[in-house]
Amino acid sequence: MWVQNIFIPFLLATATTMGITPFMIWFAKRYGLVDDPKKRIHPANTHVGIIPRAGGLAIVIGILAVSLIFLPLNKLFIGITISCIIFTVVGLLDDKKDISPYIRILTNSLAIGIAILAGAGVPYITNPITGGLLHLDTLRITIQFFGTHSLLVWSAITAFLWLMWTTNIVGWSAGVEGQMPGFVSISAGIIGILSLRYSINDPSQIPITVFAFIVSGAYAGFLPWNFYPQKIMPGYSGKTLAGFLLGLLAILSYGKLGTALLVLGIPTVDAVYTLLRRVAKGKSPVWADRKHLHHVLMDAGWGKRRIALFYWGVSAILGVIALVINSRQKIFALFLIAVAIGGFFLWVNFFSQFSKPQDQDNG
Repeated sequence: MWVQNIFIPFLLATATTMGITPFMIWFAKRYGLVDDPKKRIHPANTHVGIIPRAGGLAIVIGILAVSLIFLPLNKLFIGITISCIIFTVVGLLDDKKDISPYIRILTNSLAIGIAILAGAGVPYITNPITGGLLHLDTLRITIQFFGTHSLLVWSAITAFLWLMWTTNIVGWSAGVEGQMPGFVSISAGIIGILSLRYSINDPSQIPITVFAFIVSGAYAGFLPWNFYPQKIMPGYSGKTLAGFLLGLLAILSYGKLGTALLVLGIPTVDAVYTLLRRVAKGKSPVWADRKHLHHVLMDAGWGKRRIALFYWGVSAILGVIALVINSRQKIFALFLIAVAIGGFFLWVNFFSQFSKPQDQDNG
């Protein structure tokens, strides 16, 4: 029975998103939700030609439509739905005409805040040093949001910071065709497997498990249209939804933030290096540049398909590792990833200029 509970929602979300995306391609072209590198000068662009940007709308339809079938219509799901709609609307506006990153931060904060008020929180964190629990449920206040309930203050603050982080860093790793939908689908599936473990003893985890595989299926369904050569881009909404939902699933799966950090090891480390680099140069950390890992790989001669497959493969390997190691080992593994990526940056910047074989899909 549990196999049906997982794979039917996954396959239905995949089919829904895959089937509706061609209409979204038409919709984006019809209403000017496109990216023309000649008109929209952006330092992070890696594509050529005019590409529709409204892929996030297809993804959110696939997620919410299937969720309405398989998930209970409770306060948490209503809050998540409202948050997803906010991300999608703002994303479509950004697809039409770029919105200031500061306005994005405000709207992202609103969407995340609604999910937290609806019940998404981090009641505890496993201490990676001692193995004990850091409880975040010591301070409570009563609020009104679709009924009266207690809000755990420290839990809510932690959840807010965590979701703001994941919402942004995943989007930064969406620069190459097929790169982001593939590793998001894999990451959501890994979190779903983790949640499945707990659902054996805690039936309340079953909806979270199902939701994880719905998210995984929706991004898998979008992938064929986004893989090189792409027919449509995920757009701002598709990227922010990915980060928000992965971070949210990690919270709802018994607060397994370490697992999510490891599964998202490359985007996490890339984001830390990006922030440090921008601040060190006296630039705003929220303004884009062309120094992310996928840009470095392209400068080294890697093609877009190879970069996408690299991200998928590493995400899958780290996901499997995350399922079998403890919290302390996850932190150590993340440290090793940071060192490896740092070494790779040095290699590309100082040594690879002597030999740069170019893949056919490099440019």
